Amino acid sequence: MPRRSIIIFAAICTLLAVGLAVFTMVSVNKQNASDAPRAREVATGQPLIGGDFTLVNQDGQTVDQTILDGKWSLVFFGFTYCPDYCPTTLGVLNAVQERLGVDAKDLQIVFISIDPARDTPQMMKDYLSSDGFPEGVIGLTGTPEQVAAAAKAYRVYYQKSGEGEGYTMNHSLTIYLMGPDGKLRSPLTHDLGPDKSVDVIRRVMARG
Repeated sequence: MPRRSIIIFAAICTLLAVGLAVFTMVSVNKQNASDAPRAREVATGQPLIGGDFTLVNQDGQTVDQTILDGKWSLVFFGFTYCPDYCPTTLGVLNAVQERLGVDAKDLQIVFISIDPARDTPQMMKDYLSSDGFPEGVIGLTGTPEQVAAAAKAYRVYYQKSGEGEGYTMNHSLTIYLMGPDGKLRSPLTHDLGPDKSVDVIRRVMARG
């Protein structure tokens, strides 16, 4: 190939390469720009936990989510026939209540049953009066539909396991610290222990 043709061919290839690079950079920048708002939305969005519910307390009174208004609340789900997690959690929350001292008056504990077939209001009342459990726990139950709606609002998993009278319930173990506006402030893991739980609660309450 003549030298002049080689030079022209090389110049064309160079121009094509530059054009392709520019096009790629522009496309990537446009893609990043379109993705940025979505990323910010995910990063700054509030957890979708909590919301409306209608249940019955241990005194047989119908209540809804407004029982959380104006007070800090620790909300968790369980059932009175639970052999380990639920009584252990209530024991830990009793220790939390004691360690908080005067600050405990600003914090209520709400125990929502995921076993409405057995957990009648009277059963909840008897269970929550057991020694070693916190004072003033609000026990909530209801129809299967009402319980399912409450569990859905809090993104709680539960499922019946076994048959007959001896069945048990598998369920989520998280405790939710809700603010006076009824919105989630912080989750507490079931194995955090009373001292660390109190530290988290005090810090979160101080922030408001």
